Amino acid sequence: MPVVRLHGPLRKLAGGGEHRLDGATVVDLLGALERARPAVAGWILDERGHVRRHLNVFVAGDYAEEDTPVADGDRVDVLQSISGGD
Repeated sequence: MPVVRLHGPLRKLAGGGEHRLDGATVVDLLGALERARPAVAGWILDERGHVRRHLNVFVAGDYAEEDTPVADGDRVDVLQSISGGD
C-alpha cells in the first residue's frame, strides 16, 4: 500500500504525517486521503478534483503529475510551494 507523507500545516490538519491508502494514481490516492481525513478536504484537491496549484507532489522522490501511477510501497510526499520576492 502506498504511503502519503504530509508536511507543514497539512500534517497537523490530517492528524499525522503518514497515511497508508489505496489508489492507482496520485489523484486517486489524494482523493482517498481527503475521504479518510475530512479535515484536509479542499486543502489538497480543488472543487474539480485536481491537485491545488500551491502543492507539489513527489512519488519516490520524483515530481509527479495527477495521473502518475503509484505502486505498493511508494512514498508520496505532498509539499506546499514556497514563494517569495525581494
